Amino acid sequence: MNVTITPTPLAGAVTPPPSKSQAHRLIIAAALSDGFCKLSNVDLSEDIQATLRCMRTLDADASSDGTIIRGADLVDGHEEPAPEVMDCGESGSTLRFLIPVALALKGGGKFTGHGRLMERPQEPYFALFREKGIFYEQKDGVLTVRSKLTPGDYTLPGNVSSQFITGLLYALPLLEGDSRILLTTDLESRGYVDMTLDALGQFGVKAEYDGGRTFHVPGNQYYQHRDLAIEADWSNAAFWYGAVSLGCQVDIQGLNAYSVQGDMRIVPYYMKLQGEGPVDLDVSQCPDLVPPLAAMAALRAGETTRIVNAGRLRIKESDRLATVTQVLNALGAQVEEHEDYLVIHGREKLAGGVTVSGHNDHRIAMMAAIAAIRCEGAVTITGAECVKKSYPRFWEDYRRLGGELTCDI
Repeated sequence: MNVTITPTPLAGAVTPPPSKSQAHRLIIAAALSDGFCKLSNVDLSEDIQATLRCMRTLDADASSDGTIIRGADLVDGHEEPAPEVMDCGESGSTLRFLIPVALALKGGGKFTGHGRLMERPQEPYFALFREKGIFYEQKDGVLTVRSKLTPGDYTLPGNVSSQFITGLLYALPLLEGDSRILLTTDLESRGYVDMTLDALGQFGVKAEYDGGRTFHVPGNQYYQHRDLAIEADWSNAAFWYGAVSLGCQVDIQGLNAYSVQGDMRIVPYYMKLQGEGPVDLDVSQCPDLVPPLAAMAALRAGETTRIVNAGRLRIKESDRLATVTQVLNALGAQVEEHEDYLVIHGREKLAGGVTVSGHNDHRIAMMAAIAAIRCEGAVTITGAECVKKSYPRFWEDYRRLGGELTCDI
């Protein structure tokens, strides 16, 4: 689907979709629990559908809308790996969270995905598997893992992806003995690990983080069934903060001001970008904020912004350092791409009048839509359906806020 936007200011109230990051975590915990769980405010984005699909393959029962999950059968001692290949779609969270879970519960499983998913690095797990004698093979787009996960020490880098840590945090409490996760580098994206620890705690599972490089995870634990609501998503709210930054009268509603979501950092970063003078933004703890921050920075007239410690963006749905640069520069911005940072020289307006690719990356397509607000000519975004990955109703909300857009399927 192609979307063509005629630049115009946005105005009105909007509630961001439920947090995809929290939904993954609560769905998995519910599927590991000892009974029925009711989850409210579930949004069936493509990534969340992937997690629900894989949990069903692992024998959990889940309603079609993801709101009722029965997890008892999942922990009743099934020893054989699931016969079906688990299709993770394009969801890195689904894949990396469930690899250790499948090993702990089923002695392994098979995983596949789409887009760039199976090209994204899994080496932190593979290094552990070699150390612990766990079989793994990646062939023809399918990853096979086979062995029983055992308690003990698990050593991981803290600066590749917090998803590897989260996967182990879900699996290790189910083992018969205590374990530790030992980080070889400082932890980045700590907000996502905090979300994991919060989700575990809500289901009665204990895991202690010392604030440095060690997690202590007692074994022989059980996930207790809970009824919970999923919060609105600060990551996607960031795009509406981008619209406000560009002069739109958008009222962003429904967010939890006391959330543990790390992308709440959009608020102080938004405030920094409203000031004068050069600004440095360290995104090591909030890499998903780079596209909306870049759109804001591109339109800070006469000001320079550096977005630093962003190297991990190269292994997302797209190489986001490259695609942010390509798309904004095509619109008329002045963005310099470096190995792990961007330098953006702000302008009053962007020329627009071009067609840009969404690069099969939901955050890149939404970034282009926000930047189009301050373009002089119409902007066409190809592959605009990619927003379904995290924000299925984005174009609907954009139009409801007064955005002028046409869709060409």
